[in-house]
Amino acid sequence: MSTLSHSASYAAAGVNIEAGYEGVRLMKKHVQRTFIPGVVSGIGGFGGLFQPDLSGMKEPVLVSGTDGVGTKQRIAQLMGRHDTVGIDCVAMCVNDIICCGARPLFFLDYIAIGKNDPEKVALLVSGVAEGCVQAGCALIGGETAEHPGTMAADDYDLAGFSVGAVDRARVLDNSRMQPGDVILALPSSGLHSNGYSLVRKVFDVENTDLDRFVPDLGQTLGEALLTPTRIYVKPILALLEDIDVRGISHITGGGFYENIPRSVPEGLCARIRRDAVKIPPIFRLLQKSGNIPERDMFNTFNMGVGMSVIVPAAQAGRALAILRVAGEDPYLIGTIAAGDEKIVLE
Repeated sequence: MSTLSHSASYAAAGVNIEAGYEGVRLMKKHVQRTFIPGVVSGIGGFGGLFQPDLSGMKEPVLVSGTDGVGTKQRIAQLMGRHDTVGIDCVAMCVNDIICCGARPLFFLDYIAIGKNDPEKVALLVSGVAEGCVQAGCALIGGETAEHPGTMAADDYDLAGFSVGAVDRARVLDNSRMQPGDVILALPSSGLHSNGYSLVRKVFDVENTDLDRFVPDLGQTLGEALLTPTRIYVKPILALLEDIDVRGISHITGGGFYENIPRSVPEGLCARIRRDAVKIPPIFRLLQKSGNIPERDMFNTFNMGVGMSVIVPAAQAGRALAILRVAGEDPYLIGTIAAGDEKIVLE
């Protein structure tokens, strides 16, 4: 590294410029895994360049989404495992924009860290890169900011955003939804990346052995809590090719009660069969350990359903088959009916 990059005064204030450059060097191999047609520049410039192929679109519409990992990253910090939360960061963004029918094109991340540890930063970015590979989008840039004096040395916050594109005529807007349509569930991988303030309180993670094996979970508590968010982009894109999808909801914070109604128009109601929902053990353990009312569980967590998809009843069988070929294990959880309640769990 050239001595021109060294600032003794800045280093005395707690910012290590050379560590930032080393982090960029270490992460390059991970970033290159994500490159897809359209990437114009590698990382290290002042902006990420991407030339999208919009052929076949009469009226291209850009769709963007942004989010962070939230307090789930505290679990990663306690366990000293930093290579998975980047997947969560990507998932929370791309799973949102796919609800509009948009294909994610590229992603950028932002890491605020108390003390720049190049190896740790590279591990965080490796997870982001893996998420981008799963979503089929490119990681074309990002930023790592060292925050001495405002964050603890071992602390960090990971966030990002994604941009996708869809032809205006194919934007999902629920205008064709009607009574009799069916609601399909796409299973989650676990808690995903929501509700962790409550999770951390219930399990008292600061004072609990996260490496203890929990028979009901078949793994350690820490492994269950750190399981990455499932990315649904490729299965949904496959579904959109053949099925008249009438609504998609990404089940995040707010659970069923907040997210499913967002894809349901006025005058219609999503009627969910509570006993049809396949609830993974981590949710049962959480509810029991925290004595949490069932409604609060469904109003906070995904309860094993990471995404719901609404399709015509006549196409349900075909939709299930397409999703299974794409690696999902979908099932029916309800129907659309006339009504003003937006959602009813019965």
